[in-house]
Parts: sequence; structure tokens; C-alpha cells
Amino acid sequence: MSIIENRKAFHDYLIEERFEGGIVLQGWEVKAIRAGRAQLKESYVVVLEGELWLLGMHISPLNSASTHIYPDSTRTRKLLLKAEEISKLIGKVEQKGFALVPINLHYKNGRIKLEFGLGKGKKLHDKRDAQQEKDWAREKERLMKHDTRQKD
Repeated sequence: MSIIENRKAFHDYLIEERFEGGIVLQGWEVKAIRAGRAQLKESYVVVLEGELWLLGMHISPLNSASTHIYPDSTRTRKLLLKAEEISKLIGKVEQKGFALVPINLHYKNGRIKLEFGLGKGKKLHDKRDAQQEKDWAREKERLMKHDTRQKD
């Protein structure tokens, strides 16, 4: 069950492979995510010292958060993956043009997981082509719907 999606990821990147990992969260962050107060739009995943880190994910704290905690809404969060998956990703990210892009947050067995993809940045003409294909598919659906109504 998806909590938050990063639709901009598919607009800006061509996702070649998808991965799933856990996130190290604090208690107030889990409550805020369950309330739908998180945003993946400007976030990205980096490799630092053999570990994966999620940067830029914004989680707005709830008003009912504890008074003894000073929440940092955009803190760096560690991703939890197996060592062999991390080494595989490090090898691919070091290739030219690849980036790790967060795709969505979802629940799996009661835990919050991050799905991220190994993607290559799209050029401007690629984005235009994708938009034209979407527009044509929408127009085709509209025409098909209109044609079926005419036959009755």
C-alpha cells in the first residue's frame, strides 16, 4: 500500500531498475508519515562510506509531537539494505549518468519501506517525446470513447 509517490521521478529520469529498503526513522517521523505529512519531491539517495543515505525528504512534524523533541524535518536518513545489494548499487551508480531516485514510500508487513530506482536523467527532448505520447494516448482514448457512443 503506497503512502507517498514521487511522480516527478518518472518525468525527470528513465528508471531502469527498482530496489526496496527500510529507513531509519524516529517515532515522531513514523506518526507523521502515517498521517500523510511527508514529501519525496526534492529528495535523492547518495552513497557515503559504503552506506546509502536519503537526503531532502521532508516530513512535517505533527502538532502533537513530544515537547522534549526538536524535530528536524529534512534530516539525513539512513537506508537499510543488505551489503551485497549496496555493493551492487555502488558499482552501478559510479557508472556515468546513473542516479538513485526515490520513487515511493509504502507499507510492507507493518513497516515503512522506500522504493527507489536506478535511473538515468532524461534530456529535454526525451521529456517532450514522453509528453507527446501521453497526450496522444489520452486523445486516442477520447476518440475511442466518442466512437463507441456514436454506434448506439
